[in-house]
Amino acid sequence: MPRHASNTRRHFPTLNISLIMGLMLFFVSCDINNDDDISPSTGNANGNAALLGTSNVRSNGSVVKLGSVNAVSEGIISLREVATRMETPRLKGGNDNLFVVHTTSDGVNYCIEWNYALRAQRWSAFRWDKSNTGGNAGYSGEFREDPLIPETYRTTLDDHKSNGHDRGHIIGSADRQRTSEANSQTFYLSNMQPQLNAFNAQGIWYELEIRLRSTYNKDSFRDTLYVVKGGTIDNGNYTWVKGRGQALVCPKYFFMALLRKRNDISANGGYAAVGFWMKHESNTDSTFKNYAVSIDELEELTGIDFFCNLPDEIEKAVEKSYSTAVWKLN
Repeated sequence: MPRHASNTRRHFPTLNISLIMGLMLFFVSCDINNDDDISPSTGNANGNAALLGTSNVRSNGSVVKLGSVNAVSEGIISLREVATRMETPRLKGGNDNLFVVHTTSDGVNYCIEWNYALRAQRWSAFRWDKSNTGGNAGYSGEFREDPLIPETYRTTLDDHKSNGHDRGHIIGSADRQRTSEANSQTFYLSNMQPQLNAFNAQGIWYELEIRLRSTYNKDSFRDTLYVVKGGTIDNGNYTWVKGRGQALVCPKYFFMALLRKRNDISANGGYAAVGFWMKHESNTDSTFKNYAVSIDELEELTGIDFFCNLPDEIEKAVEKSYSTAVWKLN
């Protein structure tokens, strides 16, 4: 016994350091990869932090409550920190809405806010930077129900069948090519809205999605690009379409809100923003400036408070107008 105890004492410091370092790496890898260089709680009156109470409970696949917000994620990631990331709009919260955060082994993939009553999403939000851009994962997913949403409130494959519309990705499959895991998650039905084929596969929305990937998601254009996309489900700005299952909300309008961060620009903390708003219809126009609006205007149109986690002074400056030169809209 003394001999074994002696061996244990001799090796314990090495094991202890290894254990601590391993745990630190584990929790870092499971957390948010939040590279925002501004504290979202500094000088911010409308950010999500005020909605979340003081708890930082982790989800691990179960719906949890943070203040007035219902939230869920696959793992032990900090839902509070994801809610205060720059791409996450102001959460509506309350009992009818669910903040859903999809993660992979690399960290946060994207998040949505899901409305139980309408069984529809208000938006999908994600970011691009050097760490999650590129790749050639292909179309590695299958359309399927989102397992994080309680079964009663999910949409199903039957709901989307034979209703005359595509299952339109909001965060596109082509937006997540870094890994098969990240790409596969874009095929959850919670990331879909019914879209006309002439809108989803051609025309102005289709062309703008290509512009988003080919021009705005470039290292030469951004250090980080924060993206919010969706279709209208508030204020009666939707119709219903019926397939083999239950009827689905079909947005009358679709939108994008974009926030660029450049570390080499000092004005407004290096941030610049623009919105796009368009009617859900066949439209062969490709003149993007015809659909560009300020973020303030887009917030009036949608009822969504975008980029609410920016400090108020910067938020006010970048949301009141946009630069046609920055966003290459000339």
